[in-house]
Amino acid sequence: MLVALPRPVCRAFSGSQRGPGFGRWWRCALWLLLLGPVLPRLASAAPEDTLVIHANRPAQYVSEPFYSVLEDATGRLSLRQVASPAVAARFRTPVSAGQPPNIQHPASTYWLRLTVRHPAAEPADWYLELYDPHIGRATLFRPVGPAAYDSVTTGATLPFSTRPLPYKNFLYALPPCPGRTTTYYLRLRSDTRTSFRAMLHSGPALIPELSLQYWLLGGFYGVLIIMALYNLFLYFFLKERSYLYYVLYVVSGALLFLSEDGLGFQYLWPGSPLLNHFVGAAAPVLLLLSFGQYARTFLDTAARLPALDRATRWVVALSVALLVLDAAVVHSGFSFWLYLLPYGLLYYTALRAYRTGLRPARYLLLAQALVAGSLGFLISRKLGLSFYSNVYTVYSLNVAFVVEVAVLSYALADKIKGLMDTTLRTQHSLLKQLRKKHQAQHQLVEQLRENQALKDQLNTELEALVARRTDELRCQNDTIAAQNRELLERNSLLALQSAAIEQLNRDLSRDLHDQKAARIQAREVDFGEFSQLYPDKDACLRYLADLKWHAGYRCRKCGHEKSCEAREPYARRCTRCRYVESATTGTLLQKCKFAAEKALYAVFLLHTHRGHYAPAELARVLDLRPATSWAFAQKVLAALQRRRQAPDYEEHEPWNYVLLEVEADVETAETSQEQLAD
Repeated sequence: MLVALPRPVCRAFSGSQRGPGFGRWWRCALWLLLLGPVLPRLASAAPEDTLVIHANRPAQYVSEPFYSVLEDATGRLSLRQVASPAVAARFRTPVSAGQPPNIQHPASTYWLRLTVRHPAAEPADWYLELYDPHIGRATLFRPVGPAAYDSVTTGATLPFSTRPLPYKNFLYALPPCPGRTTTYYLRLRSDTRTSFRAMLHSGPALIPELSLQYWLLGGFYGVLIIMALYNLFLYFFLKERSYLYYVLYVVSGALLFLSEDGLGFQYLWPGSPLLNHFVGAAAPVLLLLSFGQYARTFLDTAARLPALDRATRWVVALSVALLVLDAAVVHSGFSFWLYLLPYGLLYYTALRAYRTGLRPARYLLLAQALVAGSLGFLISRKLGLSFYSNVYTVYSLNVAFVVEVAVLSYALADKIKGLMDTTLRTQHSLLKQLRKKHQAQHQLVEQLRENQALKDQLNTELEALVARRTDELRCQNDTIAAQNRELLERNSLLALQSAAIEQLNRDLSRDLHDQKAARIQAREVDFGEFSQLYPDKDACLRYLADLKWHAGYRCRKCGHEKSCEAREPYARRCTRCRYVESATTGTLLQKCKFAAEKALYAVFLLHTHRGHYAPAELARVLDLRPATSWAFAQKVLAALQRRRQAPDYEEHEPWNYVLLEVEADVETAETSQEQLAD
């Protein structure tokens, strides 16, 4: 491509390099500095190269220098407007524009201009093939006269019957133009970012090439079907979920390839473009889900690597959600980048599982490495990068997927074989243990037989001895019987004496208890002697319960008179309202914060001294804090005051009468708090 430079620049370059010509060089540099930003635009405005086709080259790839691109943001340009000089000057070749992807904005319409020089002697027919079957609408404008064009429209958004030729890709027949240079226009509109990939085929060589492609693709799908059915039968026999996820992965991959190569649209759903678009968007998501489940179950990540297992589930779920959002709403065209994180994490998980001792994981690593290499070529084509692009890289993903399917199936078989070998080794070890056990049992049986023989011999000897001893014992039994009768008479006398002694002990214990109680009533005991009568909390609670309910139980909440035992010691539960009343409820010991035996002794001292007992002295005697002693003393003094004002008060009544003297409103509030707590 040539660019015309301004005349001063040309003159500057044609001047001498010596003497006075140095000024010309300075002017040349100045012109280049001024025209530097403009030169790329002038170069990009140059037309595309002419693609010369030859009869001896039956297939020729249409590379970037041989076509130019025009973006129509409005989508309203017609062929006449595009061919006009004003609009034709806006065409740019992908190489000069520096942006390999031809379709960058799905909302725009793109025009491609292709100039082809036909040889004088050529085959009867030439065909233009577009490799991307996902272009929504593709229209080829072919020259049929000096200034006339006809058009052929097809695309992924139209039924398959609109294809000019029944082929999985877009295939257009070019009119014969021997010895002439003709310009073709392609009008493309796609929902995703893609690049223009096309090939020119001669008619005689097209049918063998297409037949070979269909044969190879048929073998590819045949292998997938065989592997899916084989592993499905294994799942039914072995009930191993990894086989089911493997089958789902193979089916998802088959759907993805049927959508990518166009065979699904040609043979399975030719009349439903929406279904074709849905399969193309859903198959990669199903592939990710099924492979994630297969990898997790195959690698046993839930047991081996629980943290990675949780991370894998979250990453796969998030990636699937983003993929669905992109396919349904965003339409960014870069959704394939969302697969890198989950597949990378699964690959890392397989590597960790292999390092932890799972030997079959190496097959998963190998298979994923092959697929990752072929995906590199696919992503480069999606981005419009011409990186080693040929027939081997185009179909490398198919080959890698078949190899991956075979390797993963072998990996499952190897894993199951390893499990079976482990099971067989375990069974063999168990059989050895059973043999040893049987040998030990046999030795035991022989020993039992010998023991039985010895036992029979001993029994015979013992029978003789027993017969002799029986006669001797018969005589002794008569003597013992007489002695037994004498002992029975003596035992009856001893029993009468024991009963009398027990009665005396009970009378002494009762007299001692009564004497201690009388001494307490007579105010002659200290805390040590008082503690002998009420040594612990259990004795105090038992005393309070007997004091409260000596006349019978009556529920404080509903007035019911029947109760049962509660969980708390000496507490009572109402059988009607289920209200639980402790032994301290309604007494001076309710809500008491120190030991019950100390509290009883404090009540006893204050009652004995008629309230004239210093709280400091009480704190010293009972080993309490002064504040605690003073608060409890005030509570007891208030109860003594209420007791003196009672109608049934007597001057020398026992000290325990004051225990039940609790102020009515205080008792009601505390009872309400207990009810709320219950």
